[in-house]
Amino acid sequence: MRALIMAGGFGTRLYPLTQSRPKPMLPLGHEPVLAHILNLLQRHGFSDVILATNYRSKQIQDYFTDGKSRGLSLYYSVEPTPLGTAGSVKYAQSYLRNETFLVISGDIVTDIDLSEVVQAHIEKRALASLALTQVTDCSSYGVVITDSDGRVRQFLEKPGHQPLMSQFVNTGIYVLEPDVLDYIPPATFCDFSYDIFPQLLDDGASFFAWQAAGYWCDMGTIQSYQQAIADVQDGKVNLDHCLTDSLMAKAAISELARMSYRVHLWPSPLRMHRYTIVLH
Repeated sequence: MRALIMAGGFGTRLYPLTQSRPKPMLPLGHEPVLAHILNLLQRHGFSDVILATNYRSKQIQDYFTDGKSRGLSLYYSVEPTPLGTAGSVKYAQSYLRNETFLVISGDIVTDIDLSEVVQAHIEKRALASLALTQVTDCSSYGVVITDSDGRVRQFLEKPGHQPLMSQFVNTGIYVLEPDVLDYIPPATFCDFSYDIFPQLLDDGASFFAWQAAGYWCDMGTIQSYQQAIADVQDGKVNLDHCLTDSLMAKAAISELARMSYRVHLWPSPLRMHRYTIVLH
């Protein structure tokens, strides 16, 4: 089974951090967020991974190259213009082969059990499956309501503060059958949450969702990015080799780290690697 990482967004809510780099290349520990997603995929048996990119794609390609040094085979699908979440997957169709595949967002920090999600999809013989997580504030996420068997009955994208029957939200992790691609028009901006999932519901398709075990954080804003960093430091998420021993000295600052004028660094111990950005 192949996996596809959606890594083409502009990350406008993370500006100015994304002014000079794509969102998946923001640092988390000693490597970009995207590296940790690749590690997660590899832990769950994925070796062939497609990176669907657009904004500053060359940075991603230059950093990860063909993936061989990581024990992976990486393929790059570079959209000429932004095509949305579903549109980017459709554009990469030639890499996906005619088989079940996994899609994961490139701007999340997670250690969710992907094998569990894939297994549930197979057992239900689903057309599409979503991994869910529970949050206290659902207003900015896609809220998913299922029946007792896990079949999706309602999908509410960013519902605001209206009363809801569920606190389970879309994690941006999907297992899909190739027939789902028939729902996506070619060369057209198309979104899974706004366009494709409602169509699946209208058609009565075999569309399931389950709460997935593990940590999850949508790194879409400065605040959530800071929270993810804090959670990593507190050991709340299992990321492979996120902070190495060489970074645990009282002060370890790479010459390639970037700091704005008049920044005061406190407290110790301090860890700043070559991808660190410090803003005043």
